Amino acid sequence: MPDWLIVLGRGLAMLMVLFFMTKVLGKKQISQLSFFEYVIGITAGSIGAEVITGLDRNFFHGIIGISSFIAIPFLVDKLSMKNKKLRDFFEGKGTVVIQNGNIIEKSLNKEKYTIDELMELLRKKDVFDVSNVEFAILEPTGDLNVLLKKEKRPLTSEDIGLVTDEEKEPCTIIMDGAVMIKTLASIGKDEQWLEEQLAKKNKRVEDVFLAQVNSVGQLYLDLYDDNASKAQTDQGKVIKAIMERCKADLDLLSLESTDEESKLMYQKNSDKLQTVLHDLKTLSKPI
Repeated sequence: MPDWLIVLGRGLAMLMVLFFMTKVLGKKQISQLSFFEYVIGITAGSIGAEVITGLDRNFFHGIIGISSFIAIPFLVDKLSMKNKKLRDFFEGKGTVVIQNGNIIEKSLNKEKYTIDELMELLRKKDVFDVSNVEFAILEPTGDLNVLLKKEKRPLTSEDIGLVTDEEKEPCTIIMDGAVMIKTLASIGKDEQWLEEQLAKKNKRVEDVFLAQVNSVGQLYLDLYDDNASKAQTDQGKVIKAIMERCKADLDLLSLESTDEESKLMYQKNSDKLQTVLHDLKTLSKPI
């Protein structure tokens, strides 16, 4: 068998193996990684690449090697869920960098962060004035979570004693021009209701890229761009045709009228329409 075909086969097989093992580890492996998970990930990838291209090496030995590395974080996660000390050791702990409005220089030095890097993280949280911060903690994933001083926090309905209704997530009822029947039924609506709502907006299901209904029953529509442009173009053609028809009628009335004053009025309005049509034609020409 040619070497390139062996490499291709091994590559596809290793891809499936790594995909399966990543599914076993869960979504955590593809989110923010801890130091331990980072080391495991790059090691497993290196073993996989070596096995794929190393034709003189046993393929199944490579799978065993990767399996052993994948098994380690799996077991560590299980043990860490039951032991706080193990969890802190493998996943790390958050580091307080601002407390009571004061920057803790020792924490910055410990995490190898400069004041410029801290300011950058604060700006990502829309905080530009350090004096507004009451507390900030650097998480093991590298994210910075910030608690503003009480007087600098946004006003909430609870602060003013306002009772609000519970807000639920919006339901998607049309996606890619297809009606989501089950979602419609879950909110107590049917296709007839949807068609009526679309008819009020002079739209069809196939014109809609995305449609959602929020918690108060309001319908949001996002149309396909090409359909929206086509609709605007068709509407413009219709308006232009109506104006041309009106001009022709005014010209005919001007010719048939025996009253000079009426004849002059018809001709004057016909000339106005002709000016508008000329302007529209000029604007529609490409620059």
